[in-house]
Amino acid sequence: MDQQVSVEEFLEQLLAIAHPLAPFEMPLLDAHGASLANDIYVGDRVVMPVGSRIRSTHIGLAASIGLNHLPTRPHPRVVVISAGDDLVEPGAPLGDLEDEYETNSWMLTTAVKEAGATAYRVHSIPESREQIKRIVEDQLVRADLIVISGESKDESFEMISEVLRELGEITTVHPAMGNSGRFNFGLIGPDLTPVVTLPGEPVNAYLALELFIRPMIRTMLGAPNIFRNRIKVELLDGVTSPAGERSFIRVKVESAKARVLAKQESLESLVEANGLLLMNESTTSYKAGDLVDVMILERSNN
Repeated sequence: MDQQVSVEEFLEQLLAIAHPLAPFEMPLLDAHGASLANDIYVGDRVVMPVGSRIRSTHIGLAASIGLNHLPTRPHPRVVVISAGDDLVEPGAPLGDLEDEYETNSWMLTTAVKEAGATAYRVHSIPESREQIKRIVEDQLVRADLIVISGESKDESFEMISEVLRELGEITTVHPAMGNSGRFNFGLIGPDLTPVVTLPGEPVNAYLALELFIRPMIRTMLGAPNIFRNRIKVELLDGVTSPAGERSFIRVKVESAKARVLAKQESLESLVEANGLLLMNESTTSYKAGDLVDVMILERSNN
């Protein structure tokens, strides 16, 4: 039976299998964009703190104090697999009314890059358990984390779940968040590689990546701050949420005020949104003028 868990419980379980990658010394040019694994000192003074994303200025400072290598944590290698027999690659014609353009692997792969990972995209149309098993096993050799996007409400979810259980220890959960569906997570393969399955619906898949996968990647990077920043803003519109579920409402934040976006279930709202209004399980409504918590989605270099 699926475990019913809170958002916090699920995130805690995921972070428990996402460990910082082993550090190593990297030549200066190669180190650009990676994260510092140790403090860098000039005398007794820290000039580059551990966890910093290495920018061009860090490279210049390292060179100026005689360093030709920096201690870094490598970018996690994340494989994004999107599975579905009704998914058509963009640019190709749709076959029938059942078909739709494959969206998730393109969106999730680039979101993974924005989080600081090296990303690999795989679009699959599995016809059998054996085929999806071969695909996953083939990716294990280059993955520090595997993310699989597929339908969570039909037989394809069961097929993926069965395959993953053949490869390792897998847990299925149903987080208490709106329209989330079921998730799998666990460790698979000889190297105990973390794997997480996300919903197939694109908006829910992206929200799941923001809430769960991004903190995993930031943890593997050894970043000092694995979460998005949160701020208090004034809400311009009233909004409601089902009792007992966590909701993440797409909003546009400007001048310390948040406007609730229309078409919440469309990708257009994700494109326009620069924040998520957080509504916990016990909060069923906010009215215009309320002071609310918003997670800011603007990209950070930290």
